[in-house]
Parts: sequence; structure tokens; C-alpha cells
Amino acid sequence: MQLDAPMNWFFLAALFLFGLVFGSFGNVVIWRLPCGESLSHPGSHCPRCDTPIAWYDNVPILGWLLLRGVCRNCHEPISARYPIVELLSGILWVAAGVRFGFSLATVAAIVLFYLLMLLSFIDWDTMRLPNSLVGLLAVLGLGGAAAAQVTGLTIVPLLPQGTGVLSAPLVGALVGAIASAGVVLAIALIYSAVRKTQGFGTGDVKLLAALGLYLGLYGLMAMFLGTVIGAVYGVVSAQRAGESLRHKFAFGPFLAIGAVLTALFGQALWLWYIGLVG
Repeated sequence: MQLDAPMNWFFLAALFLFGLVFGSFGNVVIWRLPCGESLSHPGSHCPRCDTPIAWYDNVPILGWLLLRGVCRNCHEPISARYPIVELLSGILWVAAGVRFGFSLATVAAIVLFYLLMLLSFIDWDTMRLPNSLVGLLAVLGLGGAAAAQVTGLTIVPLLPQGTGVLSAPLVGALVGAIASAGVVLAIALIYSAVRKTQGFGTGDVKLLAALGLYLGLYGLMAMFLGTVIGAVYGVVSAQRAGESLRHKFAFGPFLAIGAVLTALFGQALWLWYIGLVG
């Protein structure tokens, strides 16, 4: 649905503010979920002195800036990651709104982007993609595809899957999930057999299956982009650290970057590629 200019700016501003708030909660999830802690109790507190954080110090981004990045009680530094996560969340929510407009597809894109953000930071810290979050991402994606199948609205997959049987949302989503996970699983098994070591982790395979639900066959593009970006990072970081190219690093964040880029620009990238090889 198209909005006039004032409403469009109001819509995007609202998305940004909601994104900041959910980003603040995202910091709680990123920190506590891998530790098996409750997400609701106790409330926000300083990780150094355990002093509860007052609501006025807990305002996204602004609270950290006013405190100058230190705890009001013990004056120990508060990581800059907190406002970074909040800002990134707001930006991702706005990006979804700009790309998909005032529609249910924007809701689906926000779910995808937000959960991918949480998974990326957790994977970066722990080298683990929690099944609870990956499973939630998949369930919501499958639910979106089912809703699109029943209503005829564009929800999930986010990108058109062509004509014929793939144009049916549930079919497009399931085929995308099977193709995305199947290809990377085959690559992982071949790599493991040849190199006698694990390549992709099972968490990455599960994540790609979830991504396929949201992106359909464009999930393969997300895998390709994520692999290229991750490979470049792996080579550069290994050279800088003087390590072997076989050193392990979290791959989930790069799959997430590939998925976000695909959701936002996948159609344009595909048309550019077709024109290039034309």
C-alpha cells in the first residue's frame, strides 16, 4: 500500500522507534539466552555491580550517551555494543519498511531481520545458533507462507518465485527451504569427506532452511552472498592474525548479511546478473 509523503515519514519514524525499543530487548536476549537465564527476571542491571538500571537510563541509545558509556553507580564502562544493537535494529526495521511499504510483507521482513540480528550476535559470541531462535524463525516463516496461501496476500516468501506451481506461497517457501538447506548440506558432506573435517555446522544448515522459507529459491542467493562475504572475511582475518585459512569462525552472521541483502536487493541483483550473462 502506498502512503503519501507525510504518512510515509511517520510510518518510517514509528518503525525506527519500535526498532530501537526491540533492539534494547534484543540486548537482553543476546546476553541471557546463551547463558540459559530468564529474559524477564531480574530487570536490566549493570553487569559489573548488579545495580538495577533506572528507566531513564535505559532509554535506547540516549541513555548510554547521557551516561557517557559508564554505569551511574560503579562508573565501570558499559559496552558500546548496547547502543549499536539498538541502532542496528532501528535501521533494519526502517529498511524493511522502505523496501516493502505498508504491508504484511514488511512485518515478515522485520521478523526475519530482527531474529537474524539476534542470531548473528549470539553466534559471533558463542559459535552457536540456538535452536529456539532458529526454530522460532522457521515457525513464523512457515506461518507467514500459510497465511499468504490462504489470503492471497504477499507475505512469505518475500520475493516473487515466478509462475506455475512455485507461485503458490507454501510451495515456494518449502521448495526454497529444501533447496537452500539441501545444497549447503551436500557441500558440507562433500567437504567433510574430502578434507576430513567439518565445514558448515548443522546450525548453519538449519538457518538456511529457515531463510529459504522467507526467500524461496532466492535463499540460494543469500547462501552465495553470505559465503562470498564470509570467505573474504576469513581470508583477511586469517592473514592479519597469521593463522591457517582453516581456522574456524562464526558463519551465521554472514548468512544473515546475505539474507538481508537478498531480501532488499535480490530481484535487482538477479536482473543485473541475467543482463550480464544475457
